[in-house]
Amino acid sequence: MVKNSFISVRVQEKNEENSGSVEFQVFCFTNKIRRLTSHLELHRKDYLSQRGLRKILEKRQRLLAYLSKKNRVRYKELISKLNIRESKNR
Repeated sequence: MVKNSFISVRVQEKNEENSGSVEFQVFCFTNKIRRLTSHLELHRKDYLSQRGLRKILEKRQRLLAYLSKKNRVRYKELISKLNIRESKNR
């Protein structure tokens, strides 16, 4: 497992007030997604982890959709900081 691919914990973790913000939640989900992805590269038949990964991806997608509707500027900044693709519009 390569630890360099994970996002370093920013100043937000020190401020526990921000733990409920959409950006912090997406940040935590992105860390979990990257950790599970590296786990699944080693353990391809771990179907429970695959299911958990899909659930976390859906949660993150819903949060990103909410953020893009409420504040497009914050959404764009978050997407660029976390190096994730912009979602397709339905």
